[in-house]
Amino acid sequence: MCGVIGIVANTPVNQLLYDGLMVLQHRGQDAAGIVTAEGARFHMHKGQGLARDVFRTRDMRNLLGNIGVAHVRYPTAGSASSPAESQPFYVNSPFGIVLGHNGNLTNTDELKQILFAEDMRHVNTNSDSEVLLNVLAHELQMRGHAGRLDLDTIFAAVTGVHSRCRGAYAVVALIAGYGLLAFRDPHGIRPLVIGVNEGVNPNEYMIASESVAIDALGFKILRDVAPGEAVFVDLNHRIHSRQCSSSPKLNPCIFEYVYLARPDSVMDGISVYKTRLRMGVSLAEKIKRDFSHLKIDVVIPIPDTSRPSALQLANHLNVPYREGFIKNRYIGRTFIMPGQALRKKSVRQKLNAIAEEFKDKNVLLVDDSIVRGTTSREIVQMARDAGAAKVFFASAAPPVRYPNVYGIDMPTRSELLAHNRSDDEIASEIGCDALIYQDLGALVDDVRAENPNIQDFDTSCFDGRYITGDVTTAYLDYVEDVRNGDVQPHSIETQQLDLNLVSGGRA
Repeated sequence: MCGVIGIVANTPVNQLLYDGLMVLQHRGQDAAGIVTAEGARFHMHKGQGLARDVFRTRDMRNLLGNIGVAHVRYPTAGSASSPAESQPFYVNSPFGIVLGHNGNLTNTDELKQILFAEDMRHVNTNSDSEVLLNVLAHELQMRGHAGRLDLDTIFAAVTGVHSRCRGAYAVVALIAGYGLLAFRDPHGIRPLVIGVNEGVNPNEYMIASESVAIDALGFKILRDVAPGEAVFVDLNHRIHSRQCSSSPKLNPCIFEYVYLARPDSVMDGISVYKTRLRMGVSLAEKIKRDFSHLKIDVVIPIPDTSRPSALQLANHLNVPYREGFIKNRYIGRTFIMPGQALRKKSVRQKLNAIAEEFKDKNVLLVDDSIVRGTTSREIVQMARDAGAAKVFFASAAPPVRYPNVYGIDMPTRSELLAHNRSDDEIASEIGCDALIYQDLGALVDDVRAENPNIQDFDTSCFDGRYITGDVTTAYLDYVEDVRNGDVQPHSIETQQLDLNLVSGGRA
């Protein structure tokens, strides 16, 4: 769950990129970075923390040039939280390339071995994004002619990336002296949207993880980058695109619409806000059908993501909607905070109950999802402490029973509250009097309603069906061992170049 931005403009892009990062800050709070290009020279500044803390006036002044990329980072399992892992990443050969990546590769270790032993490329971190950058660099190098690039070469290199890399990736990259490249994996798991500013001459272009960044910067949404497609904006502001996958199929991550994206974003033709409204209606229909015995006095959302769903649910049930929790805006999102102790402590700092909305009432709390259950348990107890007679809990998403391996740092299976537990057992764990989950079929229908052309979504965290088809139980066991510290992420040294582990050479 990172955020990426690339801009080609007529004036310096440093402020535009910074403003875009501020809008996409919800997609990552661990680190932020900006790289601009002035001719064939890159200017970079990146570091750990929120964008507002990473960049100072002196840093912005040094980010010269009318083209650039930016990134906000959210660490995934196996990647360290350190300055070295901050993006964009840079390689100086060939041509000089910087790259920002949202997603997660599922064959990182295999690629790392090949890069070292066959491609003669060194990867300095455990980040799959650095691996992806080096794969792209090698494909460009192998196809370049006499030190020069043309469009056919660039798009052929992306085809090479698709043939070797598996998993999820939405990418923006700068090629020194040439322009801005963006591409999306053949399943389109992570979002990537193109914007244009036609009020200047020549047109300015922007590519970002969510449409909200394009809106906020005064650009107009042009379209989404298609799965498997590469888009290139050259230094003369001409935009080129080509399908670089032989079998693209749009399977966006459904959790983007449940929780990750801002409600004012539109991705793959789907309004996040309208989707969440529909989720509330579907949830209300389930309550009418299966939980009509519950006497609900008031519906209260868990701020902020669940508000649209809770409002529509209340309207559909003809039950009062109330704001029962006040949120402290200066505490980070608990979902992406490391460590259960820090997460538990932050809940009480983040939310405070308005006692009169709870006292002697049967309260239905609505949240977007339940992952670990730590936050849900604390919130249910807060409602009881505020005087609620009964506390019911509704999740606008189905039970999260499986890890996400495509760029969302969901916990190990054992940490997921719903894994191997029934609804009654989950209700007991979080201490509520009744628990209502959204049905997966209803959720899929709610998201697809905006774009009926999408045949399938990545719903792996709900049903364990991994859309890329290469995620095995052994792979999940390895990821969990890395997360728990039982093993270190594979490196060239620990693997000792055992290329017999690589199935069939290059992917």
